[in-house]
Amino acid sequence: ISFVGFAVVDRLLRHGYTVRLALETQEDLDKLREMEMFGEDGRDGVWTVMANVTDPESLHRAFDGCAGVFHTSAFVDPGGMSGYTKHMASLEAKAAEQVIAACVRTESVRKCVFTSSLLACVWRQNYPHDRRFPTIINENCWSDESFCRDNKLWFALGKTAAEKAAWRAARGRDLKLVTVCPALVTGPGFRRRNSTASIAYLKGARAMLADGLLATASVETVAEAHVRVYEAMGDNTAGGRYICYDHVVQRPEEFAELERQLGIPRRAAAAAAAAQDSGDRPARFELCRQKLARLMSTRRRCTYDDYYSVAFD
Repeated sequence: ISFVGFAVVDRLLRHGYTVRLALETQEDLDKLREMEMFGEDGRDGVWTVMANVTDPESLHRAFDGCAGVFHTSAFVDPGGMSGYTKHMASLEAKAAEQVIAACVRTESVRKCVFTSSLLACVWRQNYPHDRRFPTIINENCWSDESFCRDNKLWFALGKTAAEKAAWRAARGRDLKLVTVCPALVTGPGFRRRNSTASIAYLKGARAMLADGLLATASVETVAEAHVRVYEAMGDNTAGGRYICYDHVVQRPEEFAELERQLGIPRRAAAAAAAAQDSGDRPARFELCRQKLARLMSTRRRCTYDDYYSVAFD
C-alpha cells in the first residue's frame, strides 16, 4: 500500500470526504487492519474493496459509484532486494492504461488524479549546455524514454511511460485527468514504508544533484496537492500536469543525510565527492513549481462528492 496513498486518504478524510480504498490482496487488507489506521470498514469514512490493476472488471467494480479516482499505486519488488526493475516499469505503464480505461468505462467517475513523478520531467540528453541562465524545468518538460532506457533509469522510465499511457488513454474521452509529479517523497517513516521507491528514485542522483534537479517533497505536501487539484478540476481551474516539491537539494551534506536515512552511505559519499568536484559551477537547470503554487494559494472549495476511490497496487 503506497506511502503517498495513505497520506491522500488521510487528507481526504480530514477534509470530510468518504473514501473507497481499493486493495489488491487479502494481505494488504490484513496489514491495514494491523496498522489500525482507519478502524472497521466504513466506520471512519473508509470502505475497502478488492481490485487488481491487471483485471479491468475488478477495477470497474471498485470504481462504480465513485465520483473520482486517485491512482497512487506503487510497484515494489516482491523480494525487497533488487529495487525497481525494467519489468516493473513495463507493468507500471500497463496498469496506467487499465486504470484510465476503467475510469472511462465507469459512468459515475468524472475525474482522475494520477500520481506520476518529477522524474518524468527531468531526464533528457539534449538540453542546452552553454547558457547564461539555467534551463527551466516545468510541466512542459518530459523525460526521454530512450535516454532512461539506455541509462537503466527504470523508475524514471516507468513513471514517464505510465503517465504518457494515462494521457493517451484519456484523450478524447469524457474524463478529466490531472497528473501530479512529486519529487522524492519524504516524511515520517519514509525509509520503512517507501524505501524501494526512494532508492529507485535516487538512481542517477549524482547528476541530478550537480544539475540542480534533486528535490524533495513532504508526503503531506504531496497529499494536499492531490486533493487541491481534484477540487479545482470541478470548475476547470486545474488541468494538465503539476510539478510538486518543497526543497531543492543543493549541498552534498544534505544529500548524504538523505541516503544515510535510507541506509546507503557509500553512495552518499560518492555523490558528495562528485558534487564537490563540480566546484562552484552554477546549476544548469532550475525547477519550477509556479503552476501548483498558484493553485495552492487559492481558497479551498467546500463542495464534496460522495465517494472517492484510491487505487493501490
